[in-house]
Amino acid sequence: MSERPTSAQIAAARGRTIRDVVGPGMRVLLVGINPSLYSAAAGHHFARPGNRFWKALDASGFTERLLSPDEDATLAERGLGLTNLVARATASAAELNADELRRGARRLERLVRKHEPAFVAFLGIGAYRTAFGRPGASVGPQPDRIGTAGVWLLPNPSGLNAHHQLPELTAAFRRLCLAARVPSITSR
Repeated sequence: MSERPTSAQIAAARGRTIRDVVGPGMRVLLVGINPSLYSAAAGHHFARPGNRFWKALDASGFTERLLSPDEDATLAERGLGLTNLVARATASAAELNADELRRGARRLERLVRKHEPAFVAFLGIGAYRTAFGRPGASVGPQPDRIGTAGVWLLPNPSGLNAHHQLPELTAAFRRLCLAARVPSITSR
């Protein structure tokens, strides 16, 4: 990974965005809640040390090796995409309000209809429940669809999420990887 951002760079990242990683032939579009200040300062998705996203992605079979956050753009060539429900960076997802999450859901629906991934996977159950008005939603496949895409919920991989440890995250990611028939898993 490239140099870690300084504390001044992290503080200055409030409100910044990170570019979406999307491309043709996406099997799975992974949707974070919103970028952390650290990720926005680094300019890459899930860049904060301690975030277990990249480890879960690798251990589950989505990728053939452990990638670093500064390789996030290479996910498109692997049939994967990355975006966020809300684009602006905050210190905590708790800074987002319900209206902002619902607006993010509408933007995401347009993105999904344009790129037509097979699955849309949300990395944050509470944010999904609020954004889409599904208070009873839980981890795993959902009965809903966005356009032609199936909807899947995954636990938030943030190191702050003590409810789900890495083995449980990996198992949840692997179930989606198998359902999506991501090519890299067949090489394991």
